[in-house]
Amino acid sequence: EEDYRPIENEAPGIVDRKSVDTPLETGILSIDSMFPIGRGQRELIIGDRQTGKTSIATDTIINQKGKDVICIYVAIGQKASTVAKIVSTLTKHGAMDYSIVLSSTASDPASLQYIAPYAGTAMAEHFMHQGKDVLIVYDDLSKHAVAYRALSLLLERSPGREAYPPDVFYIHSRLLERGCQHRTGGSITILPIVETKGGDITGYIPTNIISITDGQIVLSRKNFDKGQKPAIQYGLSVSRLGGAVQDAPVKKLGARVRRELLSYLETREVYEMANMDEMSQEMRDRLKRGAEILKGLNQQKFAPQAPEEFLTKFSQILGG
Repeated sequence: EEDYRPIENEAPGIVDRKSVDTPLETGILSIDSMFPIGRGQRELIIGDRQTGKTSIATDTIINQKGKDVICIYVAIGQKASTVAKIVSTLTKHGAMDYSIVLSSTASDPASLQYIAPYAGTAMAEHFMHQGKDVLIVYDDLSKHAVAYRALSLLLERSPGREAYPPDVFYIHSRLLERGCQHRTGGSITILPIVETKGGDITGYIPTNIISITDGQIVLSRKNFDKGQKPAIQYGLSVSRLGGAVQDAPVKKLGARVRRELLSYLETREVYEMANMDEMSQEMRDRLKRGAEILKGLNQQKFAPQAPEEFLTKFSQILGG
């Protein structure tokens, strides 16, 4: 079927939106239990290069199999070989049956890289207005900002902070605002990816995008090197719509797991140097339980797990 839509489209207004209430399960236990994503939400995935950002996005796409969600993966300024690898992964797991890959590689002109995410979103809107649920991934918006900076400087617009043009915030806000749960029943869920340098999430582009999205999953190089997969930094990650899209049992247990985990991560730093023999039994049990939780949240790529598995596994660890 053929249809034409403008690449730039105004975001739905307040009247056209509904509150987010249906979960979009990623199949990653740590995210679904502690930072759940709803259909129509915008959740940022942020971290240094090679910390598993794209893996989280591809895992989420693979987990939509049989869930009637159309997935769109937009590659911005990636190497063509990287995109080919992602396509082969998706094909291998049968995800290309419901996925679209839109790619503007590093060898493409800056103007094409700049337009790619808007074109992908126009496709998503086509399906949303038919009442369908869509998941769209922008990989990544740091490269998108760089492409826009190149265009702006060529057009002799005045550079601002870090030589980005002053309207770089606007290009991302008008893109991300197009994601929503529409009152007609369809939805667009957005997972933008942003690359940081040296784990610094306070940079210009990261802070801009954090302020537009409904939460962020922060990945850390330190955790990744320790073998924690996914390498989520639990203290900094958050989903601002969390509880609204969770079942009561998962919500209750997820909150408890997060509390125990954060308390363990805080005390672990202090007690790593301490002598175990001088520690109280209660403290030893607490550290042991924390280590078990962290181990329980470890998960290999392309092995999605359902929330029921989370309930079973962590009810045992926490004892009921």
